[in-house]
Amino acid sequence: MSSVISVENLSKKYIIGHQRPERYTALRDVLANGAKRAFGKLLHPNTGLDIAEQEEFWALSDISFEIKQGDRVGIIGRNGAGKSTLLKILSRITEPTSGRVAIKGRVASLLEVGTGFHPELTGRENIFLNGAILGMSKAEIRRKFDEIVSFAEVERFLDTPVKRYSSGMYVRLAFAVAAHLEPEILIVDEVLAVGDSAFQKKCTGKMDSISGEGRTVIFVSHNLVSVAMLCNRAILLERGTIVAEGRSEDVIDRYQFDSQEKLDVQGAQFNFKQDISTPAQISAIRIKKPDGKLAQVFDVSTEGIIEVDFILKQDFPTFLLSLHIWTANNALALASVDSDYMNYLNPTDMQGTFPRKAGTYTATIKIPAPLLNSGTYELEIFLTTGPARIDTQRGIFMEIRDNGSFLSFVSKAHRGGTLAVPLQWDIVGGPDGV
Repeated sequence: MSSVISVENLSKKYIIGHQRPERYTALRDVLANGAKRAFGKLLHPNTGLDIAEQEEFWALSDISFEIKQGDRVGIIGRNGAGKSTLLKILSRITEPTSGRVAIKGRVASLLEVGTGFHPELTGRENIFLNGAILGMSKAEIRRKFDEIVSFAEVERFLDTPVKRYSSGMYVRLAFAVAAHLEPEILIVDEVLAVGDSAFQKKCTGKMDSISGEGRTVIFVSHNLVSVAMLCNRAILLERGTIVAEGRSEDVIDRYQFDSQEKLDVQGAQFNFKQDISTPAQISAIRIKKPDGKLAQVFDVSTEGIIEVDFILKQDFPTFLLSLHIWTANNALALASVDSDYMNYLNPTDMQGTFPRKAGTYTATIKIPAPLLNSGTYELEIFLTTGPARIDTQRGIFMEIRDNGSFLSFVSKAHRGGTLAVPLQWDIVGGPDGV
């Protein structure tokens, strides 16, 4: 397919502390600026420049890439890597310092809450305003209007000025407008994190359908599972330069390999605030290796241990702790409850109820190895009493890597599938006559 975005030797420089000249200067400004210059000369006597004019920051430095029609490209990297600056240049919000950007097609961008919205206008008026900005006729906008409103779920507030919307409502309407007014290129930043999990899934599904129609999606997110699920390609930025580009799975692996130490320390322990209104609550979750050290990245042959601290504020006649493990494609890889192993050991003596007294508990769940194939997995842990959930925690990730196990040794490449369990094979027979 032909390229819809071509970036050549793109750079963007900012002057840190640089102040734009004001339209007028008051006496207090003259005095303040004079004091600043005098103070700057004391600290930097060998230069005639003000302190505020001395430091350059290159948010992007000589990057080049191409995006083809229908590509779903994830832009990943740490905070300050240059992701948002790149999207602002692609969206024509800011100009590059040097380099060239060529874009073919109509671009819709959702970079921050309220992008393209006028706060004094109603939701209805902003839909038509955004459509006009994208070059659509009133007839085209009217044809999509009901679909936009239904997707955004803001029917009751359609004729309310958007300045009174919550951040979640703002994002829902902004995304609905950007996604439904048929842009050839849709650019979405981390702003979707403002919405609830149900709406995030809805947006991911919409972006997937957009790309299926041959349109192009550029997506920035720190949620690597979402990037792996949505994007077929990814670009990894670090300090304003491209350090990896290619299949999303490969680029995410590179990013996580580079960030393994950070992941192991910061992503393996979660503490949750107590809610006095709930009768039971998860208070902490830890992911560990067999030696007891916190970890988020595991080899396919290393056992994983999940510890869950939870509090019961009353007695429960039936109470269960459950674990779901989700793949990067949002498929359920494994479901388990705390009664599994007891029922497995005593299949003829399974209990119908599982009572538990009020108190503070720690559950330890062992994930045997080899079980899961290499990839990124999301853990969902929840408390239930009968059919009802009391507390649920998601957004906890494990990374499984194949660092030379029997899987890669035999297949010489990544073996597909979710499970890495070796199966026993018995083969009988042989050449005829033997």
